[in-house]
Amino acid sequence: MEQTKENRLFGSRSFYGKALALAVPIMLQQLIQSLVSLIDNFMVSGLGDVSMSGVNVAGQVLFVFMVYLNAICMAGGIYMTQFFGAKDKAGMGQAFRFKLAMGLAAFVPYVLVCLVFPRQVLSLMLIGNTQADAILDEGVKYIHIMFFMGLPMTISMCIASSLRDMGRVKTPLAVTVAATAINTLFNWLLIYGRLGFPRLEVKGAAIATVIARSVEVIIFIIVYIKTKPDFAVRLRELLGLDRALFKRILKKGTLVLFCEMVWVLSETITTAIYNGRGGADVVSGMASSFAIANLFFVAFGGIYSATGVVLGKTLGEGDLEKARAQKTWLLSGSAVFGVLMAGFGFATTLIIPLVFGKLSDGAIEICRDMVIMMSCFMPIWVYMNAQMAVARAGGDTAMGAMTDSVITIFIMLPMLFILGFATNIGPVAMYLGVKLLDLVKVVVFHIWLKKERWLKNLAAKGAL
Repeated sequence: MEQTKENRLFGSRSFYGKALALAVPIMLQQLIQSLVSLIDNFMVSGLGDVSMSGVNVAGQVLFVFMVYLNAICMAGGIYMTQFFGAKDKAGMGQAFRFKLAMGLAAFVPYVLVCLVFPRQVLSLMLIGNTQADAILDEGVKYIHIMFFMGLPMTISMCIASSLRDMGRVKTPLAVTVAATAINTLFNWLLIYGRLGFPRLEVKGAAIATVIARSVEVIIFIIVYIKTKPDFAVRLRELLGLDRALFKRILKKGTLVLFCEMVWVLSETITTAIYNGRGGADVVSGMASSFAIANLFFVAFGGIYSATGVVLGKTLGEGDLEKARAQKTWLLSGSAVFGVLMAGFGFATTLIIPLVFGKLSDGAIEICRDMVIMMSCFMPIWVYMNAQMAVARAGGDTAMGAMTDSVITIFIMLPMLFILGFATNIGPVAMYLGVKLLDLVKVVVFHIWLKKERWLKNLAAKGAL
């Protein structure tokens, strides 16, 4: 039996081997998606700063919808992993129903943003930008078509996240490989009009994404029907919600959703403010930096999911002492991993001229400065993700809502508005200023986790 003494800072090789077996496929999946996003940006950047800015402004709005879906899947995943550890198939089915029900609930506002008020919503991201009208024209073209991505993406994320909650990480990886290959192919065919296809430019990029998402959901539905995973429910049973359990998951999930939406709101406001610091060069430069950074941001999803699955399963089995030791090992491992990913981040600056060489010199300079800065923050951000995963694995969703969100709302956002409207500092310096608060969050999270409110078996009868 594996030693679980609390005074051990690091776990055994076999422990980290098992954790990496969960994390690496997830990171590979996200890396492939990031590479495709990078290829998308590379292809669109060839159309100029304005086209790339339009796609990325629309993408920021779509990002809000994706974060919502991810938050719902994380909330349901808290219970999914623990029910999996307890071998409770009925409970797993209820957690899956929760994900689907709450995911589909977001479809109405998604329709309004994409089809009814797209220009009005996108214009909020470009207040003060000197080329706002031209950028909006491109963004509206893009988001009108991206509407068709909403439903397939919702279903895919619910199935894929549930498979990962069970530790089945290879299937989502394989599906992602297939879908991203299709996305890349149709980008090449439709953006510039290759092999007799029409040249659709920004519209072509959107159509390629919709085609890829449609194929992705078809594959996931086939996997769902053929393999019948433990969380699977029949179509006629989808509405068979356990109201008491649904309320328990919703209670925890509301805090996760609140925390994640506060974060994405702060990121959106930050983006809107720095977009107003110039023209299309600022928008495209900042957007291209995140396209590069996504190559090393894959560490977040891998660390978060592996931590949640490992601890959630142990907690669901009722072995609290072992979970306490695993928490220490996972946090220590994440600190080391964060340093390694920082090095990888610095290395990605070498590809900026190759990928975004067609952008303006100003945009490329902003991109490089941002990537260097975000690489420096990687050890902090990876460790923070692990801290958050530890808390949520045991249902302690209050940590994020009461610490992260409070700091964001009452300190970060006021600081952001002061920097944005009372100073003339550039977008990179502004981003650095607000992100220094993450040092405070790490300390607060550390103090909170020591109270061990996360050390609970939620799958036990009568658990809150």
